[in-house]
Amino acid sequence: MLSYILRRLLLVVPTLVGMTALVFFVMALSPGGTAADLMRGEQGMRPEERKARAEYLEKRYGLNKPLPVQYLRWLNKVSPFGVKETGVGFPSFLPLGFKVPDLGESFTQHRPVIDLIGERLPVTILLNLASLPLAYAIAIYTGIKAARHRGKAVDITSGTILLGLWSFPVILAGVLLQGYLTNVQYLKWFPTSGLHELEAYGMPFLPSRQDAVFIRGWLLDTLWHLVLPIFCLTYPSVAFLSKISRGAILDTINADYVRTARAKGVPENVVLYVHVFRNSLLPLITVLAHLLPGLLAGAVVVETIFGLPGMGKLIVESVYNRDRELVLSTTTVAGVLGLLSYLIADIGYAIADPRVSYE
Repeated sequence: MLSYILRRLLLVVPTLVGMTALVFFVMALSPGGTAADLMRGEQGMRPEERKARAEYLEKRYGLNKPLPVQYLRWLNKVSPFGVKETGVGFPSFLPLGFKVPDLGESFTQHRPVIDLIGERLPVTILLNLASLPLAYAIAIYTGIKAARHRGKAVDITSGTILLGLWSFPVILAGVLLQGYLTNVQYLKWFPTSGLHELEAYGMPFLPSRQDAVFIRGWLLDTLWHLVLPIFCLTYPSVAFLSKISRGAILDTINADYVRTARAKGVPENVVLYVHVFRNSLLPLITVLAHLLPGLLAGAVVVETIFGLPGMGKLIVESVYNRDRELVLSTTTVAGVLGLLSYLIADIGYAIADPRVSYE
């Protein structure tokens, strides 16, 4: 297993190089080039001024170099192992060795890309860490119940409800929830947008009472703001995963070893949750490997509706503004998360099914 993990980790490097190279050359070869993208907001310039401005931007960001040189310089800059440019004297490069990766500066926001990702990534991770386990827990429970009572009222009712949830668009659900549950003219049970109220930063971390007044605290305030976004992220996954769980359980529940366990007098709950469920995990693990990379950018609708500054919005904004440094960096982050999720899925196969071996 260890040798397999090491081989997979080594394959991450050429895969990321291929992904980022494709994105880089597609953006560089687009009509107008990167310099034209940087000047989209600058109107009313005379032709000679526009030409001088373009030459300045190309020189400042190294856009006057050949495309392969530009890409290799970016690759060297973000790599933790390479040469470091000094910019003064000769030679202008320090010897090959370890260095601190530099994701560059955003062309449009004029801020270090690492700072932008550092601000947005925790929000998306928080949403996914809350919604994904919740979706799996509900889906596994409903899937087992439906499979155990196949063709009965529980199975038919849950299947109908889940089909309705799967068919309901997230964007419509978010707008309706915001319109009715956050509107002062209706219920006003939840806040409209954001992660915190303005006064939350002056609150204690945990709920408390001060002068007989209840103060919900920073943590409870955050959870209060996340209820509706997490619901919108969770219910489509529950509908999808529950059907997969039900089908996997039904494929396993009539196996010979299950009949043998029942014949030996093993309790039904032990048969379901120990013997049947463990061998039905492989489809759920496979889906998890594909869900994790998609969740990074898939929450853009929810983040936009509820005003959450996450990675989904950052990726869409970077593509819309054609911010090369930001697009390449977010592609790298998404690629690393995707490749690691596939590796985790392979390890999960071996844990769930002893027959799976990578030796």
